[in-house]
Amino acid sequence: MNSEFLSPIGKITQINGKCISLVGNDIDTDRIIPARFLKCVSFDSLGKSVFEDDRETLKGRHPFDLEKNKNASILIVNSNFGCGSSREHAPQALMRWGIKAIIGESFAEIFYSNCIAIGIPCFTLPTKSIQDIQKYNDKKSLFLEIDLKKSLAKAEDLNFQLDIKESSKKMFLSGEWDATSTLLENENLIEKKINDLPYLKFGADL
Repeated sequence: MNSEFLSPIGKITQINGKCISLVGNDIDTDRIIPARFLKCVSFDSLGKSVFEDDRETLKGRHPFDLEKNKNASILIVNSNFGCGSSREHAPQALMRWGIKAIIGESFAEIFYSNCIAIGIPCFTLPTKSIQDIQKYNDKKSLFLEIDLKKSLAKAEDLNFQLDIKESSKKMFLSGEWDATSTLLENENLIEKKINDLPYLKFGADL
């Protein structure tokens, strides 16, 4: 788990970081964050509990426990990642562990949407490319530079053209994914709209 959590804000154009590989298809949200942690009041403490049951089973040999993966921020996964229940806690837990981007073969649709909503870009690559990255990363720590505008990931001796939904890409490049910042930037428009609503004026007069 990364020692310092910083929530992304605004435009996201570049993501640089060390990769962490998680091998396996159909890794569901209950494995990412077990159901007993859903009763939390806030998401802040979820990072330390990500993959809690899998990590307990592997007793220190899980990728999220390995020293070489400390401070990794780009997660490499296989197919149908994030399937199962639609809990938003799953991407929240990954983000609070330190994950800033995910590259995989495919993602469950709701998990994908939940990631976009909190500023985690999800990219796809063909199976062979994902397996090559995972094998490479198993032997040697891989540091990737992701250029969101070009949909390109590069390292010293690797280059991958990433796929991402065009609508998601536009949201990250414009900052529109960040609903809170968008609202704050448009405070004057919101206030004008409030003043133009006759029923709110009526309530104010009372």
